[in-house]
Amino acid sequence: MSDILTTPKSRRNAELLLLILALAVGVGANALAGLDQDKGFSRDFYVQSLTLAILVLAVHVVLRFRAKYADPVMLPIVAVLNGLGLAMIQRLDVAMDPPTTAAARQLMWTGIAAAVAIAVILLLKDHRVLRRFTYISLIISAALLILPLLPGVGMELNGARIWVNLGFATFQPGEIAKITLAIFFAGYLSTNRDLILLAGKKIGPLQLPRWRDMGPMLAAWLVSIGVLIFQRDLGSAILFFGMFMAMIYVATSRVSWVLIGLVMIAVGGFMAFKLFPHVTARIDGWLNAFDPDVYNRAGGSHQIVQGLFGLASGGLTGTGLGQGRPDLVTFANSDMIITALGEELGLIGVSAIVLLYLLLVSRGIRTALGTRDAFGKLLATGLSFTLALQCFVVIGGVTRLIPLTGLTTPFMAAGGSSLLANWLIVALLLLISHAARRPAPPAGLAGTHPPAGRPGRRRDSEQARLAAGAGEGEQR
Repeated sequence: MSDILTTPKSRRNAELLLLILALAVGVGANALAGLDQDKGFSRDFYVQSLTLAILVLAVHVVLRFRAKYADPVMLPIVAVLNGLGLAMIQRLDVAMDPPTTAAARQLMWTGIAAAVAIAVILLLKDHRVLRRFTYISLIISAALLILPLLPGVGMELNGARIWVNLGFATFQPGEIAKITLAIFFAGYLSTNRDLILLAGKKIGPLQLPRWRDMGPMLAAWLVSIGVLIFQRDLGSAILFFGMFMAMIYVATSRVSWVLIGLVMIAVGGFMAFKLFPHVTARIDGWLNAFDPDVYNRAGGSHQIVQGLFGLASGGLTGTGLGQGRPDLVTFANSDMIITALGEELGLIGVSAIVLLYLLLVSRGIRTALGTRDAFGKLLATGLSFTLALQCFVVIGGVTRLIPLTGLTTPFMAAGGSSLLANWLIVALLLLISHAARRPAPPAGLAGTHPPAGRPGRRRDSEQARLAAGAGEGEQR
């Protein structure tokens, strides 16, 4: 019996060691930038470093008591990325004429995001509870996407109508919508998987779905097209539809869904290119970036080209933190922060950052593989793929691999909405990883062990329903 009840290690001490190293990287980057600019250790340096350390250690302490089996690598990676982003934004604030205060706002949003993540970890006792809010999440997603279009509430910035005015700040509801849409997709696909899997026509090796089962993908496509048309946000349109494609492939394991999705992307992209001027201008700036007419016109390719020059000047090892001129690039602290980091850290530094993102996404996918219930698998997959696709779209845009979009680099770019949403994603992944790694109750003691984090008796109807969902996911 002692062997049966042996539990896996919590790995929180390993997480603490990694957090110390992560804070050393973030604080060290801030110190180097200040020293290279002859600024030294200012008051801002101490406030920023101490606040970041308190916030990430607070999340670590909460995990020790609330989710001790959570993945030990995710939080340190987030701490490194958040710390490097704060250091670069602070460095750009000083370089601007006159100096700006974006770093102070970013630090404030870091505190808000970490506090909300802590609240989620404490209050959400079992991630499977979110399955009850499948259709409520759909309604919330629709409301969030409509808000920027309402007169008096929504506002247009840089050609995209994706913001709402909160009075004291602006907020991008679409960043939260990507989480609520992931919850809806996970709940819908885990519940209706058997219907979606019913066979339709077979063409060669491909088993196509029935036409009546195409509704969810058509709805996701229409949502993406609506975001592209009305909000003029190419990045979010790609993100929403790409997330759904990944989740439906995981739910069905059928390549036919991916091929159908790619065809729908091609049709939607061609129609948008032909019908909407803002999409045409974005594609033209991508294909003809070095054309003088495109470079010099308003909304042309000036930003892209300057970013490419910055990356090129960084070379292999970079100019050094505080020694480059990333301030010459428009929106260097938000949309183009990768070019700023590439100029001063070089190809080696950017490659290290990309590897950190790759490791974060892989830990999320590993969490999905280890989760016992179908809903948790799909939710972890959707959230992880969202981070992966967002990084690909951002880095691909600034390097001119694909057209530039308005998405921000997760955890690094200036922007409170993105920072809050991505911290929420990590909080959910940590909770799901805790459920995946914690020891399952022995069969003989199942009646005496309620699900972790759910108080009360095992016979409670909701607990029984959630347990049935977990068993169903294991059989599948």
